[in-house]
Amino acid sequence: MKKVRILGTGCLKCQELFDNTQEAMKNLGIEDELTRISNVNDIIAYGVMVTPALVIDEMVWSSGDVPSVEAIEEMFRKQDSIR
Repeated sequence: MKKVRILGTGCLKCQELFDNTQEAMKNLGIEDELTRISNVNDIIAYGVMVTPALVIDEMVWSSGDVPSVEAIEEMFRKQDSIR
């Protein structure tokens, strides 16, 4: 089971990243839980200084931008190959 998290304070970009990640997960048949982390101290604990950020299984895959659905799908594929 993957742990998928969106780190951010709730801005429009954070919501867009959440939506793109949700769509990518749906496209790939990933039914794991997608959660949001908005507490600044928790975000900093990941080493993230610019949000939004995408974290898959405790590894930061994106920070400071909003990848496309296709780019996020590729991140999931790469993450599976390094597991």
